[in-house]
Amino acid sequence: MPIIVKLGKKVKAAARKLLPAPEPRLSWSRRISQIKTERRICAMTFDDGPMDLPAVPDRFEGRAVTDLLLDVLAEFGAKGTFDVIGDTSENYPDRRGRLGTTNWGGVAYDHYPDFGRDERGGALHCQRLIRRMIDEGHQITNHSYRHIIYGKEAFVYRKRHSLDSFDAAVADLTRLDSLLRERDGYQMHMTRPPHYVNRVEKGLTAYDVCDALGYQYLAASFDGAGWMSDRSPDPEAALEAEIKAMTEPIRKALEKDPDCLRGQIIFQKDGGNMQRRTPVVYGLRGQLELLRQYGYQVVTVAELMEESPFADLGREDPLFDKLNALQRSRTVVYSDNLLRLDRPMTRGELALLLCPREEAITRRLAIIRRSGPADSAAGALEWCAEKGLLPKGTDPKAPVSTLPPAHFAPTNDFTRRGVYQAYRFPAE
Repeated sequence: MPIIVKLGKKVKAAARKLLPAPEPRLSWSRRISQIKTERRICAMTFDDGPMDLPAVPDRFEGRAVTDLLLDVLAEFGAKGTFDVIGDTSENYPDRRGRLGTTNWGGVAYDHYPDFGRDERGGALHCQRLIRRMIDEGHQITNHSYRHIIYGKEAFVYRKRHSLDSFDAAVADLTRLDSLLRERDGYQMHMTRPPHYVNRVEKGLTAYDVCDALGYQYLAASFDGAGWMSDRSPDPEAALEAEIKAMTEPIRKALEKDPDCLRGQIIFQKDGGNMQRRTPVVYGLRGQLELLRQYGYQVVTVAELMEESPFADLGREDPLFDKLNALQRSRTVVYSDNLLRLDRPMTRGELALLLCPREEAITRRLAIIRRSGPADSAAGALEWCAEKGLLPKGTDPKAPVSTLPPAHFAPTNDFTRRGVYQAYRFPAE
């Protein structure tokens, strides 16, 4: 792993210890990194493809990297989630970066699958590969059209150009969404921000971008390491080290706890690493062999969320079915995908429970455009005030002490669990 990446990870870890983490907020769009389940199922995501270039080193007669990944998944009966880009050929002028660094593919912008070969990757140019993913039952998610970070990033990607507004980020994602929907008849439902940079502008974040498109935020909980590169001068030794870096962490984790990967999302790359090698092509089979040995089924993230859309509530909980239905139309889950059912409910959270999702999202964004950063419940509180459900000027952080009788069965339990148990679905 390059020194700059190691240092960046250390700086971020130190900052997390010294600075308080942002408080998770109730949000329609949640960071989906793993879900709660008693079954041995997990998901694998593959970023930055499709890639219509051969593996490096090429031992497959020139076949495309994405084809090779799809072949291995099919061999194991596994389904992948491909987090694709649109096209990076507009990301010029630029200059090639140095191998082994985070800007190996470009200094000002990213270029996939490689600098100067943008036409060999991305959904725009690789319709055949997109079609194969769809036909073979894999999931496709939106990794942005041009793979440009939404806002400035302080350390590793500080030299990168970023999008200059919330509207620009929404437009970039919409461009790829429209391409797949109109050309391929495929509707995407999730996105992973480029390089996980969440900051946008005016207090808005990637979660607000997701809200605007009706997406969930695709994250991961286990690094499959196919993006990492070894610095050995011997290319063969380096490749072997990279393959080992993909398989050994999974082996050790499963040996320590065979259930440790239940419900987890494993991060991978559909393309080259920082040395322009493609260890994922060689290491994926070893990972899938280990997962099969321990009785795991690899499914799409969408299938994982059908098992449970929550990180802290599984099917065995008596409230699961009700909350599973409720989260489809109301904002009841925190941005980190936890329900936190034992917390006392606040009035802002009550407003989000009462207000239809579209009203809560569109009104909050309108308030932000008018007045700047706003509480996550601002739009819902406005709607509730208009409907006479809560007084105008209600403090969103104040605890709930009474509930509208038309919407709830009688209860003295004002924890989130108690309020949800008492909630009556509207007739709408």
